[in-house]
Amino acid sequence: MLKGFRDFLFRGNVIDLAVAVVMGTAFVAIVTAFTNGIVNPLLAVFGSNGELGLGFRLVSDKPATFIAVGPIITAAINFVIIAAVLYLVLVLPATHAKKRWGKSTEPAITDTQLLTEIRDLLAEGGKSAGGRHES
Repeated sequence: MLKGFRDFLFRGNVIDLAVAVVMGTAFVAIVTAFTNGIVNPLLAVFGSNGELGLGFRLVSDKPATFIAVGPIITAAINFVIIAAVLYLVLVLPATHAKKRWGKSTEPAITDTQLLTEIRDLLAEGGKSAGGRHES
């Protein structure tokens, strides 16, 4: 049981996935810091003086009814930045490398197709030799 678990852990895909998760988490922290430090203050410019950021109140005299639109916009910007960087850094190079060095994905021939090709080649060989039997 432990040997199987060890083989599972040391398979290349598992280690690569673990590294990707850790790097992705670190990258999310960087993007979040960027949006909190730069984007949120820019969005706060559009809010009124008594409100925190961009948004509106459902009931004008109750501060608890403030709906903040800024965090939604910030989350969308985070998503777009992370998706763009992952696409440009991981997906595009991997696709390019797979096209350049990957194996061709030709469909495998079935046994029936192989036997049919052999039969046809044998039939053609018998016809081309025709009446040239040497004795």
